[in-house]
Amino acid sequence: MNGVEIKIADRLIGADHQPFIIAEMSGNHNRSLDRAMEILKIAATTGAHAVKLQTYTADTMTINHTGGLFDITDKKSLWYGRNLYELYQEAHTPWEWHKPLFDYALELGLICFSTPFDETAVDFLETLNVPCYKIASFENTDHHLLKKVAQTGKPVIMSTGIANLADIIESVQVLKENGCNKIVLLKCTSTYPSTPENTNLVTIPVLQQIFRDCIIGLSDHTMGVGASIASVALGARVIEKHFTIRRADGGVDSTFSMEPEEMKQLVIESERAYLAMGKVQLDVQKAEEKSKMFKRSIYIVKDIRAGELLTKDNIRIIRPGDGLPPKYYDMALGKRARSDIKRGSPLGFDFLNLS
Repeated sequence: MNGVEIKIADRLIGADHQPFIIAEMSGNHNRSLDRAMEILKIAATTGAHAVKLQTYTADTMTINHTGGLFDITDKKSLWYGRNLYELYQEAHTPWEWHKPLFDYALELGLICFSTPFDETAVDFLETLNVPCYKIASFENTDHHLLKKVAQTGKPVIMSTGIANLADIIESVQVLKENGCNKIVLLKCTSTYPSTPENTNLVTIPVLQQIFRDCIIGLSDHTMGVGASIASVALGARVIEKHFTIRRADGGVDSTFSMEPEEMKQLVIESERAYLAMGKVQLDVQKAEEKSKMFKRSIYIVKDIRAGELLTKDNIRIIRPGDGLPPKYYDMALGKRARSDIKRGSPLGFDFLNLS
């Protein structure tokens, strides 16, 4: 892995640091500021490192129109039967909520930032002194937005869903050319929820090879924590998951959002996965030294007199491990004992007449 590090607020992110876990609130506040505050409070108890909002209005996202692609007609969609404007009206986080949410997150020890969806959102978020910006998959080819965000000089976390490699290369170049050199790219499958089969985590090390000066992570829309934990082993150092209090409470993103117990599990297990990666080990490590005594070795299992032959009846390969290693068993058979040996003694070369 590369040695690239990025600092967001007071936290370092990179290959040599445990994964940075982001709880994405999205529209799970269900149009209640009190609920939004509660989501932040509970997120802090799970050990998540950051919470992320979304900054837009229905009017900054689209126009109020029906017909064509303005209508959500896919019966499998969580949002079937609405038009885009109606969906964004319900899901957006009112801008007047942002400051109290940012202030409360700070009190809780959470890093708080947001996804802007247009240039006016960037201007607004700058008044709140956000520590970084997130670019959603649906906006990752909006070069006007990318330029605006890059020019703030803040780190940028960008999802790579619904984009091919050429798109990603181009967008990263736009960010760099406009002053952003602290970039996190999140492998992302923009289906809601995603399936394990379409998550394609093996893309993570490939992205790292291509974008050597970026940090790679995962925006995970699958259910559970399995995909996220596996991503850590492949190099992901930032993990973003949608978060809610209870899926049963409903909400535009609730069905594929994590509940508190799951988020806590993600925080714990992702750190364990990171620590377990360790370093290449091809020898007995110090922590294992005491366990060497429990390996098998050659032992005397019947009293043997000096000059007596060693046979399958009086020596065996057993635990513990302070006798000769098992590889010498065939060599020892048929040799004569140099002295009396008591049952339960580990066999050593000094007991054998090797001439």
